[in-house]
Amino acid sequence: MADLNIPNVNKKSNKYIFKKKFPLRRKSIRRLFTESASMFFLSLLLIYIIYSIPNKILLLQNLPTTLNKSFSLVIDLSSELYLILLIIFIFIIFIISVILIIGSLNRLLRIFNRKTKKISYK
Repeated sequence: MADLNIPNVNKKSNKYIFKKKFPLRRKSIRRLFTESASMFFLSLLLIYIIYSIPNKILLLQNLPTTLNKSFSLVIDLSSELYLILLIIFIFIIFIISVILIIGSLNRLLRIFNRKTKKISYK
């Protein structure tokens, strides 16, 4: 009786573990039409937004100079980043040291002001 193997009906086969499950139904014509209409109106909206931006040609002409300036600013910032991080480190260490000093003084005051209890034996 101990060697009787009962198959588990709820256990799925291992060959279908990583199989992607796509819906087998195709989209209806109405849904395809609404999706295409929404994409068309969204594209028209984006074109209108681009059209309403003033001085597009001037912005495109000044793009290389603005990129050059921004890259130089990033390089300057990265060269100064060491000093900024060092100053932040100094402030954090100073705050931690002040907290530790206050805690140690508090403990010392508790030790010196401790009232000894006199235990009376009768």
